[in-house]
Amino acid sequence: MKQIPYILVLSLLLFACGPRERVSKTVFDEVNSSMEAKKLSDAQITEEALVWGDSISTEAQAQFMESLQNAVQQGGFEGALAFCNLNSAPITEELNSKHGVTIRRTSNRARNMKNLPTEEELQILEAYEYNMENSIENEPNIQRIEGGEVLLYTKAIVISSEFCLACHGEPEKDINAHVLNKIDSLYQGDLARNFEVGDLRGMWSLRLPKKSVVNRL
Repeated sequence: MKQIPYILVLSLLLFACGPRERVSKTVFDEVNSSMEAKKLSDAQITEEALVWGDSISTEAQAQFMESLQNAVQQGGFEGALAFCNLNSAPITEELNSKHGVTIRRTSNRARNMKNLPTEEELQILEAYEYNMENSIENEPNIQRIEGGEVLLYTKAIVISSEFCLACHGEPEKDINAHVLNKIDSLYQGDLARNFEVGDLRGMWSLRLPKKSVVNRL
């Protein structure tokens, strides 16, 4: 019985077009997509958004780390800083285009000021910071924004090894003078230093269109 309203909607569209007109594929797909969204529960959509967000953020993290390690091998940590400065945005844009989403890495202690959190992201970051301070595990999170048409997926980024401290640790202790000079020359107002292994570095922030999530189900 639940399917009757959807069949009725399509029937009305077909008859409204007249005997010699045909419903365009775009209109048909939009109506069909809308009906499918109504059939799915919020829980199903949220779960799929978490699965998709995990997949994309894991892919992005692996791609960034592989590129960074290659840059370190070729030019040391100074070369890696120059590489990140020039290539972080293009790598992100390539992933955005591939998946049809918007990917960001954000932090209250950002190196690039463009990566400071938005108002929406700040609340989640502060929750992650509270959890870290109180030994509470940080889990990936989904928030519905823009009237529910976009699902904001977030996942904490943690300083995982001493490798990260060569650019994000304590100056003169972990970050040598040459690397520190390079950081200062590339990033004015840098906040991404004095971290220790296990600290919260920031978070992944992915804007997933609800229609795209629904189409995956």
